[in-house]
Order: sequence, then structure tokens, then C-alpha cells
Amino acid sequence: MHTDLVISKYLSTISVCAAWLVAQTIKVILGIIKEKRFNFKWFLGTGGMPSSHAAAVSGITTAITIQYGTDSPIFTLALVLAIIVISDAQGVRRASGKQAGILNKILDDIYWKKKIQEDRLRELLGHTPIEVFIGMIIGILVVLFFYARYFYY
Repeated sequence: MHTDLVISKYLSTISVCAAWLVAQTIKVILGIIKEKRFNFKWFLGTGGMPSSHAAAVSGITTAITIQYGTDSPIFTLALVLAIIVISDAQGVRRASGKQAGILNKILDDIYWKKKIQEDRLRELLGHTPIEVFIGMIIGILVVLFFYARYFYY
């Protein structure tokens, strides 16, 4: 196998992982600024600004576009995957989070009135459109940065 091809395949993996890591790190920093404390769950959790899901799939799609072009079947696969993940991140999971918030309010009302205690549902599941958009931008820019460094330096 040609050395440049091996390097470029690892480059795509490294750059996409870096895009996810950058998005998650920004999420933790914003959480620390907002709540004046550190919570390790922010680093591994879902939801919040920016969307690391969007960063990862946008990065994958960008890396595949650079390597194979837009006329390859693998690009089509990456694009469809990105659309599904991004739609899910801001659509289905966000709606589930809103429902969890409403159910938690109902459980609070029941608990305080009838002394029934239930586990709270996780409310921060999905993303707002801006969180997804910023995640996409991070994914694309980080991958482009890695490829520019590799091919032009």
C-alpha cells in the first residue's frame, strides 16, 4: 500500500476525532463558565453547545469529500449518514428532551401533592439548530485544518 494513502487514511481518522474532541472541550469550557463548576459528564454527555455529533459527521463527510470527491458512493453514504445524525440530533432527541422536561414537571407535581417519588428523566438530549450549526462548522474547519497542514506543509 502506498505510504501517502496510509497517512491520509489515518489523517482522516485523527482529524475527525480531533473535531469531536474540540467540540466536546468547548462544551466543557462553556459549562464551567456558565455553572462555575466542572462536571465530567459534560465531556461524555449528549446535548449542549456545540453538537459534537454534528462536528463528527460533518468532519467525516469533509474528509471523504477531500479523499474521494463528491462523485463516489462513499461520499453519498457519508452525506446520508450526516443528514440522519444531524436530523436526529436536533429533531427526535430534542423532542424527547422536551417531553422529559414536561414529564419531570408532572412527576414533581405528583411528588409534592401525593408523596410519590420517581426517577427524573434526562432532559438534555438533543440540540438547538444553532448548536448543530456550530458543531458542523467545527467539524468542517478542524478537518480542513488537518488536511491543509498535511498537504501544504
